[in-house]
Amino acid sequence: MTAPPGQLDPITPPPLPQPAPSARHGPGRLVVRYAAALLFTAVAAVAAIPDVVGVDHRGPFARAIAFRPWILVLGLVVLVVLAALIASRRRARAALAPFAVGLLVVLLAGGATLVPRVVADPVPTAGAPLKVLAFNTYFGEADPAELAALITAERPDLVSISEAGAPFRAKLMPLVESQGYRSNVSSESGADVDGVVALVSDRLGDVRFTGGEGSAHPPYLEITGGGLGEVTFVAFHAAAPTYYRFPQWRDDMARLATWCAGGSPAIVAGDLNATLDHSLLREGMVGCTDAAEQRGQGLLSTWSPTEGTRLFGPQIDHVLSTAGIDAETFSVHEIAGSDHRAILTTVRVP
Repeated sequence: MTAPPGQLDPITPPPLPQPAPSARHGPGRLVVRYAAALLFTAVAAVAAIPDVVGVDHRGPFARAIAFRPWILVLGLVVLVVLAALIASRRRARAALAPFAVGLLVVLLAGGATLVPRVVADPVPTAGAPLKVLAFNTYFGEADPAELAALITAERPDLVSISEAGAPFRAKLMPLVESQGYRSNVSSESGADVDGVVALVSDRLGDVRFTGGEGSAHPPYLEITGGGLGEVTFVAFHAAAPTYYRFPQWRDDMARLATWCAGGSPAIVAGDLNATLDHSLLREGMVGCTDAAEQRGQGLLSTWSPTEGTRLFGPQIDHVLSTAGIDAETFSVHEIAGSDHRAILTTVRVP
């Protein structure tokens, strides 16, 4: 039966399909984005502040952390790029902001560890001045004449020479003995790389030399008595944190507590193969201060594998001293034939 006109059922068109909700702003996408940002932040933290996250004494992190200032500079470049993208591309803000915030936190944490090293302490004026020189000869290949010239010009009271055994001592001493220096060596036998030499000016009188015991790496030398009074001077060379020497490096860092926390005034000078970024060095030297840091020179390079990168190397040579013995000056000096710079500091001893 046909319905009369006007009474036909209206034909309702089917509903148009609605676009699916964008997953771009969905909760799942947000979780993925923030998880990725968290992972990115963790990677940045391991690279820039491994001591804070507790891995700086492991594998490559112990070596990489020595270059923390430059890692932070690289991180700052990445942060600037992220900030530029966020500012210029509105659609990128939500995606990139978590990454930028995480990286900023890491950079601030890393930068905070460097600030004390570039802010000098008040210059000490009390106490007797004592000049200390420390240098690594690089397998004994440094020019002994240049080292002798530096010693003659600066007249340090105490000299700590790493990677110097009887052969290097035999070449150096004829050049400085006329200046009134006595010397001793950790071992009369063996190659230069396995030795430590200490020089003492005759101004300090009749001092005693004592060889360190129980070290698989170059043993240290202790100098006591004479004009040093109650102060112990230690010419020290720590093992490098390479794969096979990690256990010895850790032991050497811990051994610093013998003098820094020993209860008696002491000065430790030499190639410690660690920067103040290394948590093991900081733990071992509790009770001591670092001469370069006291003078605001804590980022000054003392080692580099090449001449071209000399200014970008880490500071692994140190003069440490216990409370009350404070640095008045600090400087570095080039000596041909070595990948290290000599460090020279004057400390004030009560």
